[in-house]
Amino acid sequence: MSAQPEPALLHSEEEEALRAAVRDLLTDHCDPAGVIARSESAAVHDVPLWKALSDAMGLAGLLIPEELGGQGASHRETAVVLEELGRAVAPVPYLTSAVVATEALLACGADDLLGELASAATVAALAVGLHVAPGGAFASVRLEDGTLHGELTGIADASAADVLLVPADDGGLYAVRTADATVVPQVSLDLTRPVARVALDGATGRRLGEAGPAVWRALRTGAGLLASEQLGLADWLLTETVRHLKERRQFNRRVGGFQALKHRLARLWLEIAGLRAAARNAADALATGADTDIAVAVAQAHAARVAVHAAEEALQLHGGIGMTWEHPVHLYLKRVKADSIAYGTAGAHREALAALVDLPAP
Repeated sequence: MSAQPEPALLHSEEEEALRAAVRDLLTDHCDPAGVIARSESAAVHDVPLWKALSDAMGLAGLLIPEELGGQGASHRETAVVLEELGRAVAPVPYLTSAVVATEALLACGADDLLGELASAATVAALAVGLHVAPGGAFASVRLEDGTLHGELTGIADASAADVLLVPADDGGLYAVRTADATVVPQVSLDLTRPVARVALDGATGRRLGEAGPAVWRALRTGAGLLASEQLGLADWLLTETVRHLKERRQFNRRVGGFQALKHRLARLWLEIAGLRAAARNAADALATGADTDIAVAVAQAHAARVAVHAAEEALQLHGGIGMTWEHPVHLYLKRVKADSIAYGTAGAHREALAALVDLPAP
């Protein structure tokens, strides 16, 4: 029996070049003050930034085959993009449209819609609650006389979508234009990734395929690559906290010189290093298909705790300034807390992992 190839956890030169290009773009177009200002406005999504990412760099079609107008890249490159978007807590529907909805459409073979997503002419959202884990039960709407009726809640980035991918009670997944639905914003902790209630009252939709396999594939990929976003968030929080402590002085010495704080930061660095390996392994597994379910469950069982801990440490170690609205730490805290329940909680993924490796509960 041949051994499984070792996962490629290091980044290639091409992936590092992609990282540099995305980071440069975000540095120029997604500063923290601008994100805070958008979070206070009615237009939360940064449309110019989305256009720059999708039109100028072609990132909206990263996972879409070249023959459909996409880049034909793998989940490894997509993970690099999500890590950088996490570092900037960018208010764009990349995870929901370019990853989750795209995977659902790939499962259904909806080539026309994939072409629209690749060209950035359309933004799509999977109409499944953001909290639903891969393989978990999800709500559906009623199909009556060929039209769709019902409500779905907690739909991430529905307000930015042109097309909603809606599961119905006949087991199908339907494409519904947002103009035929009522999208009502819901209160969301994370203002940079808003959720909404979607109401359908006699909406017409095109059946794309079976909802079960498509939703499972989409949520599994979303969970696996969400770990890369959480890595980017945690890495920014650690970097910014170290920078702040090197500059801040107390009792005529730099705060970063206190041994107790050094120990806290070193412990956090080790946790983030572990998250980096887990997130990279999940991305590689999604790209190669090797032990994918296990890799995704491991990454998400670990990611939420580390990212939330990084935000808590950053908030505390920034002192009073960290409690202000003007400082961006609160954006990161809210995103990591929302991410901690997105596509399944850490506990749900630990239970899934135990079942996958045949480890019964005590």
